[in-house]
Amino acid sequence: MTGTGAKAAVAWLASVAPDPAACRRMWERDPHGIALLPAGKRWDVLIVPGELGHPTLDVLTRLVDRPGPVLAGFGDARMGFFVPPGTAARWVGTGIRGVGGGTWIVVPRPGSTVGGVRWLILPDGSGTLTDATLLELALHEAAAARGARGGGG
Repeated sequence: MTGTGAKAAVAWLASVAPDPAACRRMWERDPHGIALLPAGKRWDVLIVPGELGHPTLDVLTRLVDRPGPVLAGFGDARMGFFVPPGTAARWVGTGIRGVGGGTWIVVPRPGSTVGGVRWLILPDGSGTLTDATLLELALHEAAAARGARGGGG
């Protein structure tokens, strides 16, 4: 991601940092840096096991032109779907961890991979998030497809 899109994504992410200007400066100095950002202000994150997350993302991209930001963790073992604030407190789903108010997540600068954490869907800078209802539907469809192939569900 380059140019205006990257700047908008950096500004959007940094806006939740305790010191947004310091976060932006850190990413300017070190484009491969990470920030520890609080969830629950502009977004929550639902963390899904990678073996379910990847097919879920495939389903989501068929349902909407552009889902919200998605992070992949170390070795793609986990994926984090950015959803509206408050979603984590209401979410009920086996094997899915909700990260909301009072918690923090490791976020690489948009466009970089740091310590195995990378963006699969970059933030667009406008605040686009994945609708929790659509994510739930995509999770169910992906799990059903895995079960039909004998991959468990």
